[in-house]
Formats: sequence, structure tokens, C-alpha cells
Amino acid sequence: MSKVLGVDFGERRTGVAISDESRMIAFPRETLDCPRVEQAAAAVARLAESEKVAEIVVGYPLNMNGSKGARAERTDAFLAELAKRTGVPLRTWDERLSTKIAESVLIEAGTRREKRREVVDKLAAQVILQGYLDAKAPLSPEEP
Repeated sequence: MSKVLGVDFGERRTGVAISDESRMIAFPRETLDCPRVEQAAAAVARLAESEKVAEIVVGYPLNMNGSKGARAERTDAFLAELAKRTGVPLRTWDERLSTKIAESVLIEAGTRREKRREVVDKLAAQVILQGYLDAKAPLSPEEP
């Protein structure tokens, strides 16, 4: 198998996570400070090439009722720009509550607010990627 890159695309910062070769575990990688769609797409494409990933999973920000809002439209623009810059297959994954989950983990761990701001995006990317990996994992022989 090969690695998968997970992306939490945001207004100013983009969190990135990467899987292991067996696609079992997602690891937070880095937070990119890229306020423009083109900057973020270029940075993610470079990272995907350097890590030789087989797929890129981008968190898709749907509203809680499942509808698309302004953030989803901005993510669509990011996906289009990323598709121009890489031949790696792109997937989307419902990212609802991924940042809240990441923030909750950091608060429970006693992380100070300033430090949380630095790492929450890459942890949100990890949550997105781990959800994708878990959903795509083959069933074990014991499971029906």
C-alpha cells in the first residue's frame, strides 16, 4: 500500500496529516499558513509529491443540516486548484465537528490556548484522515 494525505483546508491555515504505509494510522504532519487558495493548493501538491502519496483526502465542510455553505464553495475552489497541480486522486470526507474534536482533545490534555491555536488544524486533519482510513479499512475475518 501507500500513504494517504489528509487536509483540513481553512480560511487562513491548512492542516495536514499523513497515514502510514499500511493506511492504518493517521499522524498530524504540519499546519500551513496559506491564506490564498492558490498558495494552499501549491503547498499541498508539493507535499503530496515529496511524500509520494497515493490519495489526498480533503475535509469537506458541510453545514450541520448537510447543506453546502460558503466554506464548501471555497473548498470546491481549493479542490479545483489542487486538481490542476497534481495527478493524485482527490477524495472528500465530511469534516463536520473535526475541529471541535481536535480542540476537545487538546483541552483535555491541558494544552494552553496559544499552543492549541498552533496545532488544532493539523489535528483536525488527523481526525479527518483517520475517519477516512477507518471507513476504508477491510473488515477482519471475524466480522460478519
